[in-house]
Amino acid sequence: MRIIAGEARSRTIETPKGLDTRPTLDRVRENLFNILSPRVPGARVLDLFAGSGALSLEALSRGAARAVMVDCQRAASQCQRQNAERLGMADRTRILLCDWKQAARTLAAAGERFDLIFLDPPYAMRGMEEVTAAMAGLIAPEGLLVTEHRAGSPYPVSEGWICVDERKYGYAGLTMYRREEQGA
Repeated sequence: MRIIAGEARSRTIETPKGLDTRPTLDRVRENLFNILSPRVPGARVLDLFAGSGALSLEALSRGAARAVMVDCQRAASQCQRQNAERLGMADRTRILLCDWKQAARTLAAAGERFDLIFLDPPYAMRGMEEVTAAMAGLIAPEGLLVTEHRAGSPYPVSEGWICVDERKYGYAGLTMYRREEQGA
């Protein structure tokens, strides 16, 4: 895998070994960040189910201020740390080795808010309504929640989220949401 654009353009990143991680394809990331380009500079990013950290690292390469990467797999967490260090981005990252619930509690207790929240869980994951409900307390005003899922099968989300964009790229789908109270 490689970083598509920005300060780390064309640099490679490692992915955790095994089948527990499904990295976001380069072309999906490229299209996603073309859509998000006005939102990325200076953004605070939360990447749940981060795997290799590719989404966070791409955002940082394109000018995001900082990123928090969360994964409950030790191999993924180690991979994120190595990638951030190799790309010279370690000072702008925070890596949490825990499940999403613990991460949400920790970040909420610290008063953290994020401009971009990436959710890229296993495609078969259930209970996404609970995850998205927890994200409502972490999203900044005007923030965007981006989910990756199997094409044509977006995850159900909790009340209060409005779909603002949906795309399909082969087997992968992307759906983007904002909070209802943000207005049109």
